[in-house]
Order: sequence, then C-alpha cells, then structure tokens
Amino acid sequence: MLAQKSTTRCVQGATAQNRQQYRENRTESSNKCSCSCSCSCSCFCFCSCFCFCSCFCSCSCFCIYKEHPCFARSCLGSSIVVSILVLKSYFPFSLSLPLITALDTSHPSLFSFIFNPFTPAPPLFYPALFTMGSPSGSTTNDMITEEPSKPHQVPRLARRLTGFLPSEIKSIDTMIPLKSRTLWNKHQVKKFENPDQFEDRFISHVETNLGRSLYNCDDLAAYEATSMALRDNLTIDWNKTQQRITARDHKRVYYLSLEFLMGRALDNALINLPSHKGDNSGTPSRDTVQQSLDDLGFKLEDVLQQEPDAALGNGGLGRLAACFVDSMATENIPAWGYGLHYQYGIFAQKIINGYQVETPEYWLMNGNPWEIERNEIQVPVTFYGYVDRSNNPTSSTLSPAEWIGGERVLAIPYDFPIPGFKTTTVNNLRLWQARPTTEFDFAKFNSGDYKNSVAQQQRAESLTACLYPNDNFVQGKELRLKQQYFWCAASLHDIVRRFKKTNRPWTEFPDQVAIQLNDTHPTLAIVELQRILVDLEKLDWHDAFNIVQNTFSYTNHTVMQEALEKWPISLFGRLLPRHLEIIYDINWFFLQEVEKKFPKDVDLLKRISLIEENGDRQIRMAFLAIVGSHKVNGVAELHSELIKTTIFKDFVKFYGPSKFTNVTNGITPRRWLKQANPKLAALISEYIQDPNDDYLLDTSKLTKLTQFADNKEFQDKWNKVKLENKLKLADLIQKCYDGQDIINREHIGETLFDIQVKRIHEYKRQQMNIFGVIYRYLAMKELFKQGLTKEQVAKKFPPKVSIFGGKSAPGYYMAKLIIKLINSVADVVNNDPQIGYLLKVAFIPDYNVSKAEIIIPASDLNEQISTAGTEASGTSNMKFVMNGGLIIGTVDGANVEITREIGEDNIFLFGNLSENVEELRYNHQYHQKPIPKELEMTLRSLESGMFSPENPNEFKPLWDAIEHHGDYYLVSDDFESYLATQELVDQVYHNEQSEWIKKSILGVANIGFFSSDRCIQEYADTIWNVEALKPE
Repeated sequence: MLAQKSTTRCVQGATAQNRQQYRENRTESSNKCSCSCSCSCSCFCFCSCFCFCSCFCSCSCFCIYKEHPCFARSCLGSSIVVSILVLKSYFPFSLSLPLITALDTSHPSLFSFIFNPFTPAPPLFYPALFTMGSPSGSTTNDMITEEPSKPHQVPRLARRLTGFLPSEIKSIDTMIPLKSRTLWNKHQVKKFENPDQFEDRFISHVETNLGRSLYNCDDLAAYEATSMALRDNLTIDWNKTQQRITARDHKRVYYLSLEFLMGRALDNALINLPSHKGDNSGTPSRDTVQQSLDDLGFKLEDVLQQEPDAALGNGGLGRLAACFVDSMATENIPAWGYGLHYQYGIFAQKIINGYQVETPEYWLMNGNPWEIERNEIQVPVTFYGYVDRSNNPTSSTLSPAEWIGGERVLAIPYDFPIPGFKTTTVNNLRLWQARPTTEFDFAKFNSGDYKNSVAQQQRAESLTACLYPNDNFVQGKELRLKQQYFWCAASLHDIVRRFKKTNRPWTEFPDQVAIQLNDTHPTLAIVELQRILVDLEKLDWHDAFNIVQNTFSYTNHTVMQEALEKWPISLFGRLLPRHLEIIYDINWFFLQEVEKKFPKDVDLLKRISLIEENGDRQIRMAFLAIVGSHKVNGVAELHSELIKTTIFKDFVKFYGPSKFTNVTNGITPRRWLKQANPKLAALISEYIQDPNDDYLLDTSKLTKLTQFADNKEFQDKWNKVKLENKLKLADLIQKCYDGQDIINREHIGETLFDIQVKRIHEYKRQQMNIFGVIYRYLAMKELFKQGLTKEQVAKKFPPKVSIFGGKSAPGYYMAKLIIKLINSVADVVNNDPQIGYLLKVAFIPDYNVSKAEIIIPASDLNEQISTAGTEASGTSNMKFVMNGGLIIGTVDGANVEITREIGEDNIFLFGNLSENVEELRYNHQYHQKPIPKELEMTLRSLESGMFSPENPNEFKPLWDAIEHHGDYYLVSDDFESYLATQELVDQVYHNEQSEWIKKSILGVANIGFFSSDRCIQEYADTIWNVEALKPE
C-alpha cells in the first residue's frame, strides 16, 4: 500500500515531457527498469523487490538522476542519500568505504557507486535507517573520492547525511515508528542542571569512559571527567544551534585562520556558566561545579592545572582568532572557524644555557576531551600532477579542466565547541588533520622494507605535525604551501557541501556564505573556490569569479613589505598546476582592467601585478587576497591608513578608498578579565553594582569606575589585588627557575613589574628593552663605584624586575640571539649581590595563554615599544590595560586609539612618529650621526664580553645591526627618549603611588572600546552583512 501511494506521488510530480527527458539522458550503463511498476525514473535494477529511489515504487531500482522530480519533493528525505542509507543499512558488511565515489559534474546525470558482491536485500524495514555506524556506514556530508588506490581520479562533491533540511526532518520523522520515537525522547541525553546531576555525570564518565574507579581517580581523571560532563552540555546546545541555523536558512560566517590560540577550554567553559548559585534558574553554575568537585575530593584549581594549552597557535594572530570565535558565539553570529589540528603545535620552547631550543609540544599526550574526532568524514586533497584537457584540446584555461593529481591525502576534521557567554549558542571550530590514503603497505612490510611500509603515513602526517615549518630551505617552503592548500581545500569543500544542501542557485552563494581570511595564509581559498565553481560545477569563469569576490574579505596584519607572503612560481606550479593557471587568468583580467583605467602606465602594471617579475618570479599572495575580496580591512586606525598610503596605495588608486576599511582589534573581557583576573573582576562588579557581570557583555559600563578613581578605600583594594597577582607571578618565575626565588618578596610591593611578553622579533624591539636594562645596570654599578649606599642608589633607580617572554621562529637567527642576550644579562644581574633586589631580569620560557593569564594581571608597566609604523595593532596592550597595567610605548598600532580612549595622562609615550621613519632610515644610510652615549656605553659592554666572557663576539650581530647596517628598526633614534620616559615611570610609580593607581583605574574604566564583541559587530555590519540569530 505504501509503495503504491509513493509511486503515485512520484508520477504526479513529473510531467510526460520530464519523464521522456530523463529516459533520454540515461547513460548506456544504466539498465531499463524491467519490473512492471509505474516509476518514471532511470534506474539501476537490483532485482531485490525494492526501489531505492525516493519514490518507493515496488520495483528493484536505484535512481541515478539527481534532478528527478521526486528528488526535490518532500518524500523520504527528498534526497537520493536517504536511499543510500537504506542500502547501507541492509548491507553494512559488504559496502566499501566510501560507498559513493563521485558526483561526476561533467555528466550530471550519473552517480557512480562501488559495491561488493552481496545477497538480496531483506524486506523493507524503516528502522534500519537508524542502524548506521562505523566509517563504512558514514552518515556525514563531505567530499569523498574513488578508492585511494586511484590517484588520478579528481575529487568530487557528494551529498551525504549530517544536517537535515526542515522538509527532510518532517518526512523522515513520519517514518519513525511511534514506539521508537517515544523511547528515544524518553532516554535522550539531557543537560545536567544541579549538583546531583553533575556528580552523576562525572562518576559515569570516570567509570565508563575512563575505565577508572573511586580508588584510582586522580586529578587528571577528574579533569577529563569534568570536561566530558561540561562538553555533554555544550554538545546538546551545539546541536540545537546548528539545527536552528539550518532551519532558518541563515547566512553563515566562516573564519579561516592558520592559528587559534585558544588557551584552556575547561576554565573558559566554566566562565560561560553563571557565576553564582541561583543565577539563570535551571542552569548549573561555576560554584555548582566547584562545590561538587570539592565534595568528590578534588580542588577546582588543581583540576584546572591538568589541562595543557591547546597548541594551535603562537602569537597575536592566533589569540585574536580565539577572541573572535568567542565573541561570535556570544553575539549569536552563525559562524564556523576553520584551522589545522597540529600534533605538536609550533614547538615547546626550552631555554638551555640561555639559548632557545625547540622541542615537540606534546599537548595531545593524554588526548583532548574537548574535541570530537570525525573519523567518518574523509576529505581527499590532491597535490602535484597535471591539468588534462584531452576531452577538449581546443579549450582555454577559462574552460572546465580536469586536474589529474599525483598525490592525495585525507583531511579528517576535529570539532571543538565554542560556547558563548550568557547564551545557549555554541558555534564550531573545525580543525583538519592529515592522514594518508593508505596507512600501511603490507607488501613492503612483508618484503622486509619496514621503513617504507609506513612512508605514506609519515609523509601525510607531516602536513599537520606543526605550525609554521621552517621555510629557510626549499623543502620547508614546499611543506608550508602544501599545509596551506590542504587546509583551504578541505575547508572550502566543507563550506560548498553545506551550501549545496540548500539547493539554492550559485548566484546566491555570497548571500549565504561570508568567508573571512585572517591574514594571507588562507588566500589559496580564493583560487580553490574558483576551481570548484569552474571545473566541478561548470560555471562561466567570469560569473564564478564574481561569486568569489563577493564571498571573501581579507584582514591584513602587517605594514612591512617583507612580511607579505610570496610563493615562487616554480614551486607553486609543480604543487598546484591548475591553481597557477587560474591565478594567471585572474591576473590577466585584472591587469586589463587596470590598463583601461590607466593606459600606458607600465610601471603601475608592474607594481600592481599579482606576479612579481623581479628575479625569481613569485606570486604576491596579499595582492591576490585584495583582488579576490570585496573588502580589505586593517586592524587599527593608524595601520589602516598606512596600508592605504604605503604597501597597497596602488590598489587604492585603482579601486578607490571604499574597498578598504578599518576594524580595530579587540579582546574578550571574559577571558582577559573574568578568567585571568577574577579578584579584580569581582571588585569591579561590587563597585559598579553589577552582580550578574553584565559589564562583560557591555564594556561601556566600566566607565562607572571613574567615580572611584580617587577613592582611597577603592585604591587600597585595587592595589591589594595587584599585590596578590604579583605573588602569583613570583611563584611562576620561581618554578621556571627551578625553585630559585629571584624576586625578593619582602620588597615585592615596592618593586615595579616591567613586562614585555610577545613574539620575539626585531621590530617589536625586545633588544631595545634589554639594552635599557643593561644601561640601568651599568649606571647602578657606576653609582656603587662612587661609594653610594644601596639606599642612595635606590633613590635614583628604585626596585624593578624586567620580565620577558615569547618565542622566536626556529629559523630567525637575530630573534634567537636576543633571547640569548636576555638570559645572559639575567645570569649576570641576578647573581650580583651588590645590586640585590634593586634590579632583576627574568625570561619565562614557553609563553602561552595560561602563563599570560598569570603574567598580565601582575604587570605595573608593559612595553609596547615597536618601531613606529611596524605594529599593525597589537592586542597585548589591550589585555594589560584591562588588567590595570600602564603602557610605555611608541605611537604605533592600537596605542594611538588606546591613548585617545584612556587619555594621554594615563600612558607613557615616547619615540619618533611613523611619518619620520623613512627619512630616519635614509639618514642612517647616507648621513650617519653618532649614536647616543648611553647606547654607546651599552654596546661597548657587549663588545667587552661582560655578558659573554667565553665568546666576546657572540652578540656582535646585534651591535653591528645598529652601528654598521643602517639600524633599520631605529633603536639609536629612540633610545634616549626611551630612557627618559623610564625615568618618568620610576618617579610616578615610587613617589606618586596614589596617582599611579588612579591612572591604572582610569585605564580599565575606559578600555571598553577594545572588546572583541564590538569588533564582531563591526565585521557583521560593514563586511559580512550577517545578522545575529538568537536562541528562541
């Protein structure tokens, strides 16, 4: 009866003309349906008394035409994939992975399938739809390929079943027997809402997932069980969030970043719970979890320490991405982040004899309870090979082509839930890990070739082994480029697959999808989307590129020409031959447009071309990102103006200024105030009378603190919090120095904590900072020589500890030499009994988010001393100010806007302005002047071997860079101003303590503009054109 009814429905959905057209479009390999049913589709017969097309006629047919009328209707799942699920349910033992091998876009009427021999299907049984499992019974949507042993097959897109469209949900829901549906609803997983439920979930995870018991559950097991219990809650909200977005058919944002410096996930998840019992009735609180753990015999603080930082980034780029995905969830923006699942991070930094030594960062040694490994999804990514046009040898590069790859790897996603604050929205961070198509070669192993039997596995897994492979040699460059394409290709096919489920025309792709490129690393996504649209979806080249341009937007993070990414043509063409063709075509049409607007301006064409012709020809990835995007933004007002007048001025000349905009960076106050500095956050909540911490969503409320800036009682409490944070940092430094307590705790309250923690680079000028420390040390020693007492010296140079932290790129010699100098100076200064507590130097190795959460709240002064015009924005400056630290800095990056927001009286600025930089560099080259005497004294101490007695010339490259190589970063020009400003800092901190605390309070009160929530609202309104989708 059911079959007859469905058949009627199918036939009614197709006209006679349709039916005839479908019959004519059948391939020669398709068999005419031999049964007597009235089904009008073109089918493969299986003689199993069941039609696997969605019309449910009573024949043994398999529908192969994706545009059959029944496909678009709301019968069983409105999709051929439902039939596939039925088939897999019948024959789970005989279907190879993957079942569907290709959607041949050159012949859209044909799906090809791989089947092993199998027995006739059993009678129809609908619950079999839900008996799927294992990779061979995959139920996800992804790009899958022919068997891995066929390297020349072009990857295709195929629809599979992860998310349902609303009509599909209703259709399938009616097929589930009432009893099954009742049982499912009765036993479905629910969020824990009280201590008893949390404890039940905790113990369940300990005893089942971890295989432990009451007797051997340690802090690590407690961390894992707590994380799993909280992840259960997040996963429920995550599913509801994705269903809500799908049901509303809402536009999504996809944020592509090579780094996501997330920090610890458990503490962040707890922050997103209500703060106190009774808040948001019906939901658990942080206090609930803390009390339950205490009752179970664990301390929350000890449990939190068990989690390693996720090694998914290095510096400000990755931390900005982490803040942004946090704010997108908090602001209810439908968004996914895409990155890479690094096995060993960038590296674990160890300091051995003062030198940075890179070792693997084993952050996944104990697994990661926060991520969901999606082994059922396998996206093949191809490299090398050639472009084949044998089917149409006269076609141009603008026509669809077949890329015959020479090597293929699989991308496996790991999903990481991203919760919002005071919302049930949970977005997704998808991280790709590379795996081989064939992990183990048995033939080679059996022949004794053990090494090569796993060669494919090693080659594939190197793609996601670590962040930023050293590119000082050709193999390193090739690995970096492969890594970037692997990530972009997997992400793009995931995005395209999700869009294709909506059955919208391609012209609506930009209306449903906004892709943000975080720096130039994901620029290949532009070319990959163009390839998909032209080669796989058969769109006209120009129509396709119009879609691409309206989809992408690009965030630039540098003003330094040498920092803009470029790839040699020879390497690029060998690795990605079809993509090079597409780039040539993009460049050709772009230069034609430029020439029309500025005829005969050959120099402009050379400067603006995507291909750099000087010397070895290279692809300018930043230029490609501009041409392929509809918006380009800088990350601070000064930075956005500089890129328009320097590195991208020719593009402004061509496109006009409207394509370029500014979105000043921001940070999430939940992580960098509430989580990093809980006592300060509580003090703020108390005084602005905000017990629910609403100011963490509306940071403008922080301005209420201004009325307490002169309040003596409030200042005392403020200073007490700072002192407690300094003691925590002293504990961390003691741990880093193997138990040696280099900071005198008796004088810690009167000791200025001067901190510079960030990626080590010459433009950030850690070398100038340590030169200043050396000068201070030499000047103090001179005073002691003159017979002054320690108390007298302290009046001129009060107690101070200079704290450094940050990693150098493995191949960056000068940055690693700066780290060595810092540690060499620390060895001398910290062991000088005459100096004692008046001056200390510390380098904190392996700087990461968790250490930043200890370091930043303890700062009195933070150094933002980059050469003017080189720092795009900086976000550590915002974090320090939000935690009550004052800035000593140049007029660079976001320092300009911070000064405007908090007031000139509450920041210590020095140095030359960006507009003077080029002239100063010119004068260094052609009109050298003597360097300042203070710097001269400092450099001569280095030359004397005071800090490297065994090798007096060890630091010669550092003083040569200033004296003989043009002083590119202008240390000599700013050094006197820097020292004078440091003297002013000493005076205010030690002689005007109340005034210092007032400046600290006013800084926090006026830092609200730099919330990442504000950034995301600006991106959503001015670039992405997307609206929030709040939970019902």
